Amino acid sequence: RNFRCDCGNSKFKNLQCKLLPEKGKVNSGNKYNDNFYGLYCICKRPYPDPEDEIPDEMIQCIVCEDWFHGRHLGAVPPESGDFHEMVCQACMNHCHFLWAYASQLAVPALTKVNSLEEEGIVLKVEESEEQKKEIKRESGVEHQEVKEEKQMEQFNEPSTSSGSACPEVKWTFFSVVTKSEEPVCKLKELQSKQFLKKGTATFWPSNWRSKLCTCEDCLKMYSELEVQFLTDECDTVLAYENKGTSDQEAERRDPLMDTLNSMNRVQQVELICEYNDLKTELTDYLRRFADEGTVVKREDIQHFFEEFQSRKRRRTNRMQYYCS
Repeated sequence: RNFRCDCGNSKFKNLQCKLLPEKGKVNSGNKYNDNFYGLYCICKRPYPDPEDEIPDEMIQCIVCEDWFHGRHLGAVPPESGDFHEMVCQACMNHCHFLWAYASQLAVPALTKVNSLEEEGIVLKVEESEEQKKEIKRESGVEHQEVKEEKQMEQFNEPSTSSGSACPEVKWTFFSVVTKSEEPVCKLKELQSKQFLKKGTATFWPSNWRSKLCTCEDCLKMYSELEVQFLTDECDTVLAYENKGTSDQEAERRDPLMDTLNSMNRVQQVELICEYNDLKTELTDYLRRFADEGTVVKREDIQHFFEEFQSRKRRRTNRMQYYCS
């Protein structure tokens, strides 16, 4: 992510970049972690590790892009099919706002201990939400909504009212629109509820990034933390996997086979015969240059195709067709 080669800068004094000779002497955009030295996880061990006999899978953090052993994440990872992305402990501390989202979006980690304490916290959250609803009802919010509906009905009546009432109606309508279009920060709403911060990694479903708040304040916070990519749907692990799969399929795809698949049976046979004839004659023609050690020129290639077309026309003129 946002990485560039270091050729031509101060790290390789005798090697100049042939692609971008105007490249700066120092590339401050590159971020090197232990992976560049063959070390991974918080245990700083190589992979594969010849001294590690414990079977374990490596999981990559989507923020720092380091790879971690599943047993070194502070929590037992869910089944591999239950989550799509992981954020390590250090990155959760760096991106502290993610804890508020984790309480609602993250996939629960497996645990070997009794989780009654966590269940108690969940119950408290639900109870506090009910209390808030009671407070809202007591404060007359529902009555306020009815009042706004009546104001909207008044706006629909100016055709039968006098002209002096129009300024007041317009002012009422403007106040309603302003209130309805007022932006709401999803993060602040989540932070207003109770949530638990743990010193562990977190595991996330496939669509969790689309639920992050993109208000002006949150976008500014992402920029300050240098994690703007979290709001980019093309940066997800699933997007990279799909791109890699499509690239491999494109590399394996044979243009000739794609053309054949779009033809009927008779056209397929004719194309294959023409292709084999061209391949055989061109191979024999070029072999003479190889045996003589001479260079193949542009005029030689043009002469070959002119002769090939001429022979093809002669074969076509002699061909007889039978209709059944």
